[in-house]
Amino acid sequence: MASVEKLIQKMKSQPNGISPQEADKVLAAYGYTMLRQRSSHRSYRNDAGEMVIIAVKNPLRAACVKDILQRINQ
Repeated sequence: MASVEKLIQKMKSQPNGISPQEADKVLAAYGYTMLRQRSSHRSYRNDAGEMVIIAVKNPLRAACVKDILQRINQ
């Protein structure tokens, strides 16, 4: 598996090619834990209480990937 830094670089350069598993790994590295999955949406929360909801489809939408990058300050 790729390291988190490599995944972040991939997210920046190719936001349309990110799988839900790769996004899950990046979010977990930045302190987000998955709360639940309802249908095709996963909810994540960090210790500060910030929520991220992603629609699980392969690959993720570019807007979702950009939102994740913004939330982890990348």
